[in-house]
Amino acid sequence: MPKSEVTPSRPCLLLLDGHSLAYRAFYALKDANLMTSDGQHTEAVYGFTSMLTNVLRDERPTHVAVAFDRSEPTFRHEEYADYKANRSETPEDFRGQMQLIFELLDTLRIPRLSKAGFEADDIIATLATRAAGQGMNVLIVTGDRDALQLVNEHVTVLMTRRGISDMTRFTPEAVEEKYGLTPVQYPDFAALRGDPSDNLLSIPGVGEKTAAKWVREFGTLTALVDRVDEVKGKVGDKLRDHVAQVLMNRRLTELLRDVPVEAELGELRQGAWEREEVNKLFDTLQIRGELRERVFKVLGTGEQEPDQGFEVETVILGPDRVAGWLAAMPEGRAGLAVKGVYGSGTGRIDALAVASPDGTAAHIDLVKLTEADEAALRAWLADEGRPKAVHDAKGPMLALWAQGMDLRGLSCDTALAAYLAMPGQRTFALEDLARRYLNRDLRAEEESSGQAALFGDDEDAPAKDLALRAHVVRELAEALERFLTGRGGTQLLDDVELPLLTVLAEMERAGIAVDSTYFTGLEAEFGAAVKHAVEEAHRSVGEQFNLGSPKQLQEILFTRLNLPKTKKIKTGYSTDADQLAWLATQTEHELPTIMLRHRDQQKLRTTVEGLIKEIADDGRIHTTFNQIIAATGRLSSEKPNLQNIPIRTAEGRRIRQGFTVGEGYETLLTADYSQIELRIMAHLSGDESLIAAFESGHDFHKATAARVFDLPPEQIDGELRARIKAMNYGLAYGLSDFGLSGQLNIPVAEARALKEEYFQEFGGVRDFLHAIVAQARADGYTETIMGRRRYLPDLTSDNRQRREMAERMALNAPIQGSAADIIKVAMLHVHQAIREEGLASRMLLQVHDELVFEVAPGELEALRQLVCDQMNAAYHLRVPLEVSVGVGRTWEDAGH
Repeated sequence: MPKSEVTPSRPCLLLLDGHSLAYRAFYALKDANLMTSDGQHTEAVYGFTSMLTNVLRDERPTHVAVAFDRSEPTFRHEEYADYKANRSETPEDFRGQMQLIFELLDTLRIPRLSKAGFEADDIIATLATRAAGQGMNVLIVTGDRDALQLVNEHVTVLMTRRGISDMTRFTPEAVEEKYGLTPVQYPDFAALRGDPSDNLLSIPGVGEKTAAKWVREFGTLTALVDRVDEVKGKVGDKLRDHVAQVLMNRRLTELLRDVPVEAELGELRQGAWEREEVNKLFDTLQIRGELRERVFKVLGTGEQEPDQGFEVETVILGPDRVAGWLAAMPEGRAGLAVKGVYGSGTGRIDALAVASPDGTAAHIDLVKLTEADEAALRAWLADEGRPKAVHDAKGPMLALWAQGMDLRGLSCDTALAAYLAMPGQRTFALEDLARRYLNRDLRAEEESSGQAALFGDDEDAPAKDLALRAHVVRELAEALERFLTGRGGTQLLDDVELPLLTVLAEMERAGIAVDSTYFTGLEAEFGAAVKHAVEEAHRSVGEQFNLGSPKQLQEILFTRLNLPKTKKIKTGYSTDADQLAWLATQTEHELPTIMLRHRDQQKLRTTVEGLIKEIADDGRIHTTFNQIIAATGRLSSEKPNLQNIPIRTAEGRRIRQGFTVGEGYETLLTADYSQIELRIMAHLSGDESLIAAFESGHDFHKATAARVFDLPPEQIDGELRARIKAMNYGLAYGLSDFGLSGQLNIPVAEARALKEEYFQEFGGVRDFLHAIVAQARADGYTETIMGRRRYLPDLTSDNRQRREMAERMALNAPIQGSAADIIKVAMLHVHQAIREEGLASRMLLQVHDELVFEVAPGELEALRQLVCDQMNAAYHLRVPLEVSVGVGRTWEDAGH
């Protein structure tokens, strides 16, 4: 894309047609189906951001502005009522994304302009004319060819062609080469050609070649109209019949160059922006990785450049020097950084760096330690009286344990502290936190080789880099603790999350025993079921096809078999599980049912395959528990994800049968809270009717149904109970009338009436739910019973979809977050009680509200009582906590 000849010394104004580029970006990426975890589509935002960043990188303008159309009619609509009347309705997935683009530009301090009664093109034409007249070069980025009339020696148009990166550069020479016309002649040509996108009618039988030929021959449209009788043949007759239409097209195509735009050219510069603010927005939109880095690289670093030149006085401790250095280190918190491999309950540390409170740091190679050094390091690491800050400490802790070293005195885990400070973030990497809280850029020190670029060819560069990270961790701990103090999160960090880290590490190290032979047989069984389902599907339609291909399945279902159409999606008609289930009720053909069975069996086989791969040499699975993933405070697990094992079907529960009691232990014990979230709702709302339902002694859902329908509990059948159960659980998640109707398969009006009946009986719940959202909107965050905050800036968003999603989060976060707090406190209390009682039994797993224990011989009754007592006492609610316990040789047998 060669650049036009412009004078480098002239300032350059970049003007972008906002709506044109947003639509282009949306359609370029719509098949990517980009969206956040809460359902907000981001194709237009992502593509627009990428396109904007690329143009700024390539063109390096001195001034920039983005012009947007407005919803009000323009002067063109006043002249021609059908102007743009043929435009299709805005796609549903695009709705709301323009507001996000506005927010993006405001956050990046890039001026955006609009004017009632005028189009973005007119604003661009006005500013381009004004800028060129004041000695500036102008670049216009648009997908609208009408902008070509603005091209001159100082105005260049970059016209989007395909996707979001392919553009054609139009200089005067390029316009003439493309159309055989000058830019001044272009609007005459466009008037003759017509423009379907604007509903400007063309002359029947007259295409672009004929229109261009007429303009070249007569020079201007005015001359052509004056001499219209000279145009011979049928096309001449057509032209004469449509002269009025062509002249109107010409008036509407002409871009205004005198729109009263208030902004002065000198104001059209990117302002100083806050990197933290941009990070927040990108976190909300879940824009990460390459695009985020490109934005920061191209647009600079915001208001303040990061400190990339800082160094730390580093001592590389050789043999017999570790003990002396550690002994001489002054009192205060040290920072710790490690280099090694860790995960799955074990690992190996090759080197570590210690940042002293006096600002110096030391690098220690664990491979070269003498016995005296190793003893001194082991003692220092295990010393509770020497406070330490570590980033994401659980992995290093496990690796040190595997090497016979204990890590104690952990006063701050900077990943956990950052999570409590801003739980909605998508990354808590040390590099990001250093930039966010310390304005220090660690990325600048790393090259692809992993060597520290900051230290050049220094052979000690890796050691200095590790020491630098230890220093950053120590500084970051101080900054985050100050930040947390202002947000009331220090108690959660000190009393819950930090102590729990060690408990989780012990659980990961222990793992849970599995029957690998059983899992191998189960995998084969599910595999055979998958194969059988494939054969059944092929038999049912009389031909072979790929059951995993949505396109082929659509062809079979809706063309070959002509079954009822499901929900329309971008690629045709939906074949997801819900739609297949609906289709199974609408037709007697067996294929939808077979497809559902195939998917269920395939999911089960995949789950078992994943479990088999994670069996360690000790015959146990060591999952990894995550404390900093879920914004509500809930724990999650990975490698493997034990929360993902299906338990609602008999076949799914068979997978739990493969988790067994380990050698040297007697049985497994499981304990979970009964209806903890509903008890928390009763506690927080104070609704006397809901509390009474718990205290009645009846099945809770029957008791609440009895109150809603004014019937004795014994007259509540399964259907009525199911309806109220959906209400009981759904309300805490912002269940809408539509959502309730879908769950219960009843009309929306009936669902609405059911909710009204429910709230007539449980008015305190209704008031509580309303109050949660109102308070969160006023405060900007929700809070659990233990003070865990979740910040929800979208509660005041102009984007309806984002605002409603934030409202649902505001309803759910205090309840689910409080449940997460309680189970964490229960884990701490149980773990401590097991130690104090001297029991050999141990806690292995936490899955949602359930804890799994491995019981040592002869300790069953003592452990059962201990677990019940400690879990019940974890928090005092108006409706007491209730714990259910089960015992068995396998996880499934211990279920209850």
